[in-house]
Amino acid sequence: MQSTSVHYTLRPVSPEAHLFEASVTVSQPAKNGQIFSLPAWIPGSYMIREFSKHIVSMTAESGGKPVSVRQLEKNSWQADPVKGALTLRYQVYAYDLSVRGAYLDSERGFFNGTSVFLAADGYQDEACAVDIEAPAGKSYADWKLATSLPATDVKKKSGFGRYQASSYDELIDHPVEMGVFKKVIFKACGVPHEFVVSGRFQCDLKRLADDAKKICEYQIKLFGEPAPFERYVFMLFVGKDIYGGLEHRASTALVANRDDLPAAGAAEISDGYLKLLGLISHEYFHSWNVKRMKPAAFTPYDLNREGHTRLLWAFEGITSYYDDLTLVRCGLIDEKRYLGLLAETITGVQRGAGRMKQTLEQSSFEAWTKYYRQDENSPNSIVSYYTKGSLAALALDLLIRRDSKGKQSLDDVMLALWKKWLADGKGLQEDEWEKIAIETTGLKLKPFFDLALRSTQDLPLAELLASQGIEMQFEAAQGAADRGGVVDAFAGKPALLTLGVKTAADAAGVKLAQVLDGGAAQAAGLSGGDVVVALDKLRAADLDKQIARYAAGDKIKLHAFRRDELMTFDVTLQAAPEDTCRLKSLPDGGKWIAGR
Repeated sequence: MQSTSVHYTLRPVSPEAHLFEASVTVSQPAKNGQIFSLPAWIPGSYMIREFSKHIVSMTAESGGKPVSVRQLEKNSWQADPVKGALTLRYQVYAYDLSVRGAYLDSERGFFNGTSVFLAADGYQDEACAVDIEAPAGKSYADWKLATSLPATDVKKKSGFGRYQASSYDELIDHPVEMGVFKKVIFKACGVPHEFVVSGRFQCDLKRLADDAKKICEYQIKLFGEPAPFERYVFMLFVGKDIYGGLEHRASTALVANRDDLPAAGAAEISDGYLKLLGLISHEYFHSWNVKRMKPAAFTPYDLNREGHTRLLWAFEGITSYYDDLTLVRCGLIDEKRYLGLLAETITGVQRGAGRMKQTLEQSSFEAWTKYYRQDENSPNSIVSYYTKGSLAALALDLLIRRDSKGKQSLDDVMLALWKKWLADGKGLQEDEWEKIAIETTGLKLKPFFDLALRSTQDLPLAELLASQGIEMQFEAAQGAADRGGVVDAFAGKPALLTLGVKTAADAAGVKLAQVLDGGAAQAAGLSGGDVVVALDKLRAADLDKQIARYAAGDKIKLHAFRRDELMTFDVTLQAAPEDTCRLKSLPDGGKWIAGR
């Protein structure tokens, strides 16, 4: 085993109180007093999260004697100078059920290293060891541990024991799941993969593994074997009304609804399971696109402050393009269902007025302050670098295919980027992605990049889809659940009425979660957060249903609470805008979907 100057321990000391106890020992601490710090954010989630706020106590010792520790900044501490080895002990409150932090209770434990491992200043580039212990007590006798961290001396049955990382950066890039979980193992292109599922559920685990294998093998072959890791671990926690994922270099952490898992004996792919497969595909694609290929602003990561880049559209948006595309290319769904997903994405972008105010480069740069800190006005002010970024990737792919007469595609650009990373391991400068795309294809792509990335003009999707035999039209939504889709013929049905709002349940009535630009509610003075209690003197319940008997131009009276004040609004009803995407495939259309 490689000798290390830094040694960590981590123990679930009090699951009922959600407390991990951690320690870090430095064999040769800095002569003027060793400094320790905890990251303020986690790579892949671009928001300052202040993980240090969860540290509830801290002590230090050297040679069996206490050592004073003083806080320097919000997330850094310095111990007094000592002559021998220094050990810092601290407890971390862990009750974040997301994939970004740490969680611990009597049924399950999970953590990202960014939440629990303090970095020893000056030792970040050196190898370190970490002992991860099981909680004490008979009730935890069946607990096991899953992680992609390299093991050096662990218990074969449980997985608890000693692990090692080549640097602090590697240490914090391997999340850990512990508890009573189910595991299924498969190989993709010869690489061992584990799928660990925790929570309360019933599921066809073999089918989940078989489907995940198809995703993994397609993506490995897309970039070329061998895979960039020797082993990979999926960690999925299932519960109720949760969804999300976070990529890591050899693993991914996922949360999803238990009903989204494939049921035993079910042959079809439900909408919920399709959403989960898309999430798996997305996070796995990140193994190449952002965990290795990444912006220069992230090489290395500065985890104390924001790392601004205008390239998130390329690393998140392009990944969002390939996640669903992978599902059809590996045979999990057919082309029609893929087009349905695409239509929903186009509809979602079209319905946001923010697309006319924020460019994709701005969206990427302002992720820290806008995308990850959304409020009731966000649909009116921002555009997602995930969704519009995926449409920009689609448009670029179709443009390359059209102008190269089918000889090249976005795949060629991604492979060129991957070959560059394999050759030099360097991050991409802000203008380098575009340069490589132009050099690889030999096409004049700058006008497209100027339009797609640096303007608020709509993407030329109708024209580009038509070049692939797909017709696109926007029609009025035919109800609140209408998000667009594939049609055999464009119907041109009469538009329903709309208030131009997004609603949420509220005990007092109907809460206006968001009031959209240009809509009837905004014109009448209603605001996000208002709770509508009556419509024309009738209790507010289903607003869409209640206005369905009126006609465009009719006036209604809404009573709503703003804070604790009852207010009255005169609303002139409008017809729903034509913002719902319909796609129609012509004979022999959509060849690019299958990679042909």
